[in-house]
Amino acid sequence: MISKLPSGAVIDVPVHVIRAQEPGPVLLLMAGMHGDEVNGIETIRRLIRRDLLKPQRGTIIAIPILNIYGFLNFSREVPDGKDVNRSFPGHPRGSVASRVAHRFMREIMPLVDVGIDFHTGGAARANHPQLRCLLGQDAATDALAQAFAAPFTLHARLRPGSLRSTAYTLGKPIIVYETGESLRLDEGGIEEAIAGTLRVIHFLGMGPAGPLPARPNIVCHRHRWLRARYAGLFRAHVGLGDFVEEGQIYGSVSDPYGEQSVRLESPLSGYVIGLNHMPVVNQGDALLHLGLPE
Repeated sequence: MISKLPSGAVIDVPVHVIRAQEPGPVLLLMAGMHGDEVNGIETIRRLIRRDLLKPQRGTIIAIPILNIYGFLNFSREVPDGKDVNRSFPGHPRGSVASRVAHRFMREIMPLVDVGIDFHTGGAARANHPQLRCLLGQDAATDALAQAFAAPFTLHARLRPGSLRSTAYTLGKPIIVYETGESLRLDEGGIEEAIAGTLRVIHFLGMGPAGPLPARPNIVCHRHRWLRARYAGLFRAHVGLGDFVEEGQIYGSVSDPYGEQSVRLESPLSGYVIGLNHMPVVNQGDALLHLGLPE
């Protein structure tokens, strides 16, 4: 038990531990760090339901939902409004988010060798299936990313307070998979996640070969959000996974009264790896996330 709800109800976090007879690495599969990010939860649920987590050596620790509090409230955060993934390594007497992080670091992380943390785009922003990790700094992390072979791999800097950053200081590589948007199931992205996970399991010598990637992996060492210069109603003219040329019109922002519309021109070329599905935007809102291949 981490803490009780105000009603007195106890919240437990179910953890699946699947151990082979032969010793080997310990792989963490975790989702639901943010309670409204259901694609990772569904990914691990399907892996368990399809009986795909049967290591031939080593151990798999599968946590479908870490943030039970947010899941029950359709929320990214815990009830105190804090983000668990900015609260690591946590504190036993801190906020709820800090207590969740501390309990995980005390009871789970010491057992883990490598991990996959499943996430989803937030705030009506959808992500094309992608892997995020620190490239070129750690050979083990690079190898995990190559084995997973998501449609896109992004070089992502470590964020203070995140699980990935905290695990990195312990020498334990964690890669982050993102797909879809909050509270919406992304079937293609979920199946990509399952296939990539099976490839990682095989790479670690824990199971049979996974399915071959359906498309080549595109590595983006740089990526950039294009933001709204005007407020109004946003309409995208491109979709997730599309390649946008420099100078191409990727959307428009119009006032709600039919008096003015501004076409949006991309200042650079890249792949659409994230897209804002919220039609009402303010100045400075993120509209389009471009992955910039080398």
